[in-house]
Amino acid sequence: MNMKKLAIVCVLLLCLSVVPAMAQENDTAANVTNITATATPTIEPTATATATPVPTEAKFRVGPTVTLRPVNDVINKSQDGLVELYMNNPSLNDVTLTADVQVSVPSGIHVYGAGFASGGAAGTVAGTFTVPPGTVRTIHINIKGEKTGTFTVHFTGLYWPGGDKDAFQQISLTHPLTVKEPSPKPLDPKPTGEDGAKELPYTYIIVGCLAVIAIVVIAMMLKKPPKTEVVIEEE
Repeated sequence: MNMKKLAIVCVLLLCLSVVPAMAQENDTAANVTNITATATPTIEPTATATATPVPTEAKFRVGPTVTLRPVNDVINKSQDGLVELYMNNPSLNDVTLTADVQVSVPSGIHVYGAGFASGGAAGTVAGTFTVPPGTVRTIHINIKGEKTGTFTVHFTGLYWPGGDKDAFQQISLTHPLTVKEPSPKPLDPKPTGEDGAKELPYTYIIVGCLAVIAIVVIAMMLKKPPKTEVVIEEE
């Protein structure tokens, strides 16, 4: 009888020890299943966004050359005052050079140049010029005077890359001019003395031609061999 009771107690203890282990195994399997399901996310296709191009800033890779240089500062009847506006935009640049130049002169002085236009104020002219990359441009500014004396001419200007006016640079020049003789036609935009040397009068041309002909004739006579005479004696 005692042996039967002991056997029943052993069976009950064995059952009680197996039940928690099976429950724990079931929980572990469930956790593994849950982890596996969580670790596999669903990937949905996304739309590709189109990048908006950023505009390129207009700038010079190499600084251009913009200078005002006096060539002739003495005015007389045969020549005008002359100032050159020299602009060089190196080929390394990708933008166009734009220059805006103004010239102010006192009363009695007149300024002429290709591309310049008279301003609102008396004695002021202005011009805007463009120079593409890899090119050079030279603007000649002719200055005429109505009366003798010494006068001062003021040149001011700005230049910038392409259409970026905020990146402008300044240029300026103040130069004296001496008018020794009034210009023949101060209001004529055509440069004085452009026709070249004056024509010689026809009298000088005719006299010169006759002199050349006379020299050629004399030279031919001097080179002519002397005349020889042959005398034949009869026997």
